[in-house]
Amino acid sequence: MKRHVHDPTVLRAIAHPVRNRILGELSAQGPLRAADLSAELGVPANQASFHLRQLAKYGLVEEAVGEGRDRRDRVWRLADETGLDLDITEMEKQPGGAAAAAVFRSQAAGWAHELVDTAYSESRRDGVHRSITDQTLRLTPEEARALTEELSDVLNAWVRRTRGRDPERLTYSYLAMLQPLPDQRAKTDDA
Repeated sequence: MKRHVHDPTVLRAIAHPVRNRILGELSAQGPLRAADLSAELGVPANQASFHLRQLAKYGLVEEAVGEGRDRRDRVWRLADETGLDLDITEMEKQPGGAAAAAVFRSQAAGWAHELVDTAYSESRRDGVHRSITDQTLRLTPEEARALTEELSDVLNAWVRRTRGRDPERLTYSYLAMLQPLPDQRAKTDDA
């Protein structure tokens, strides 16, 4: 079960693009050193170390005791490999929550735009698999929640199955949105 996050300061911490990518790589690959993350993300090792310490401060990552070669070799892992459940609406009601939510939404929207732009513009001749799914279906709110849970279970099974540092694998991003179509939202607001 995913860890429920209610603290707006945690939301602000994970809104940082480098920290968000670190969390993604730790989820995909498992325990990593700052130097590993530095190479993956193209950031200096001291910057990766700083962001790891910030994530640790909020309980999102922890040292993977026993994974390092010695006491000086720090290896990091997710504090909870099942992921996070962010209740942004609840966080917005807390002091500082609205500002934290705005920062998080802005960063998340920018990242989503980058992913979509890349998916539509990259060449298919590079040998890397890409897919875009745009499917419409009619659901009740309860059915939408059930579909989300089923898809999440499938994705989490794949994360567990493929986690590790296999040099043949790339880190993929799976971005999915399930929401009423924009013209349908007006109908629910009027009801």
